[in-house]
Amino acid sequence: MVGFKATDVPPTATVKFLGAGTAACIADLITFPLDTAKVRLQIQGERQGPVRAVASAQYRGVLGTILTMVRTEGPRSLYNGLVAGLQRQMSFASVRIGLYDSVKQFYTKGSEHAGIGSRLLAGSTTGALAVAVAQPTDVVKVRFQAQARAGSGRRYQSTVDAYKTIAREEGFRGLWKGTSPNVARNAIVNCAELVTYDLIKDALLKANLMTDDLPCHFTSAFGAGFCTTVIASPVDVVKTRYMNSAPGQYSSAGHCALTMLHKEGPRAFYKGFMPSFLRLGSWNVVMFVTYEQLKRALMAACTSREAPF
Repeated sequence: MVGFKATDVPPTATVKFLGAGTAACIADLITFPLDTAKVRLQIQGERQGPVRAVASAQYRGVLGTILTMVRTEGPRSLYNGLVAGLQRQMSFASVRIGLYDSVKQFYTKGSEHAGIGSRLLAGSTTGALAVAVAQPTDVVKVRFQAQARAGSGRRYQSTVDAYKTIAREEGFRGLWKGTSPNVARNAIVNCAELVTYDLIKDALLKANLMTDDLPCHFTSAFGAGFCTTVIASPVDVVKTRYMNSAPGQYSSAGHCALTMLHKEGPRAFYKGFMPSFLRLGSWNVVMFVTYEQLKRALMAACTSREAPF
């Protein structure tokens, strides 16, 4: 078996909660440049029609976007909003991933055999709950990733400045901007991500194709990342555009979606799909593999402390 061996004692809710937040932060540190590239591609052309947007596109493709940012703004620009991103993951992933099993058991009334309906309900619940906790950190992260480091048009100087400026200029409602599309996105993402991972892992184990170790976790996480990207990309683009918009640019998330459809066509909803997949796929692999190993390491540490001899 690769990595830490599974312990006989199942992980506690606290271990899952802390393990999920820590694993998500590690995954964010590794994949953040891809997320920044995704945001830049998603907001590109939002004030132009489809023909002008294509003609004047500043960023082309994942690698092209990253290279352009490094050339024009410096390598540090790829990590714009990292502090807010880590704050988001520690609060967000701890809830949506760390509490998933507990909520699933609540809906199944403690039964070990959870159906697809219970899994989807648990994923939707923890995904929506996480948004209620972490929405301001997500707004600040997106604003930082969207702004260019070079030039005088920079909106915020630091993470704390971003929180203060948004609250002062847009009110506390500004920090909760895009909550509706974010709830929708994260309910969808959480269901696609956790439920797909859950189902693929269960199928591999029940068919005796793999054992509960790192290759199984890697395969399940990669499949979950691809399914999540396909399902969640349209909502993710709308969420990014709406969060990054100036006050009054869009009256609602629905208005933002309709404006995109009218000005840029249906393909706009899949802008940044490749960086989204590269980011979600790699993020899922790093996060789930790390999460599984952290759970085992923490439980092994707890067990050894309780029984030193």
